[in-house]
Amino acid sequence: MQTFTIQRNNCLTKNIKGFYGVDYTGWRAIGNPDYLNILKNDFTSYSRRELIAAKSELEEILLQDLPLVASEVEKSNLTVCVVPRSKAKVTYSSNQLLFLESIKEVVRAIDTLKDGTEYITRVKDTQTTHLARRGHGGRGSLPYKGISKDSCHFSKSIIGKNILLIDDIYTKTVDIDEDMMQALLDAGAKSVVFYAVAKTIYKGN
Repeated sequence: MQTFTIQRNNCLTKNIKGFYGVDYTGWRAIGNPDYLNILKNDFTSYSRRELIAAKSELEEILLQDLPLVASEVEKSNLTVCVVPRSKAKVTYSSNQLLFLESIKEVVRAIDTLKDGTEYITRVKDTQTTHLARRGHGGRGSLPYKGISKDSCHFSKSIIGKNILLIDDIYTKTVDIDEDMMQALLDAGAKSVVFYAVAKTIYKGN
């Protein structure tokens, strides 16, 4: 696991401490966490065996990293929230929600974490950013300042909590995660730290 700082910008008013598990260098690149793409399964219908194998790979890294995050930030009883997929939850099949289900299962197995995985729910579709460049982003808007508040419902249970926000892949300049962190702070979170399973690494970085 590696640490980094998410810098304040137009969408985020303060620096946030971030953690990530592995580098994301591109689909089928050597060492790339392709299991994240399999779990998204936006277009490809993977077999149940492939999906379960991908889910197991994800859970292995979560079980390894999340206790380290809790220890590193020295905050007891971190409440785990998840950046929701870009469409309303009801539009996805159960096979497309395995990332969320994996986090639920892992959080319940770690005593120092509390389950807040349903505290953020997408109620209005947004474009899927990693598909938008190819014309398959779907309905809704691309990221803008305040899109999280406009497209999601935030539970009042967030108020006063130390939040660990989790996403599958962090990509600098997209600002989805930054906007979601700010929305959590505005919703009353006491503090926010961030963990991504993978962080996009560009050539030359």
